[in-house]
Amino acid sequence: QVRLVQSGGGSERAGGSLSLSCVASRSTYSFDAIAWYRQAPGKERELVASLSSGDEIYYADSAKGRFTISRDAAKNTVYLQMNNLEPEDTAVYYCTASTRWDDFWGQGTQVTVSS
Repeated sequence: QVRLVQSGGGSERAGGSLSLSCVASRSTYSFDAIAWYRQAPGKERELVASLSSGDEIYYADSAKGRFTISRDAAKNTVYLQMNNLEPEDTAVYYCTASTRWDDFWGQGTQVTVSS
């Protein structure tokens, strides 16, 4: 089975930085896309950033200029570097991997940004 294991996150002050990692059980290039979603209490799930197998990148407007999605292919790992954090970034963040037929989800990790 495909496994996605997340690490990182935690608590930071507004203006600070946090980094999230997602280790996949197989090559990240074996998926059509890797993505980071987040969900805050009472709010809908939001796509934050995605990275395709062709290395095409998408960022939500809220993340553009502050967040960076990247991969270390040799480590089967995808990262989300989050800079200049804002309280509105507070949410549970999920790593996802998609193929034509299946979607896989990491366990989620809490990010809390204090004002």
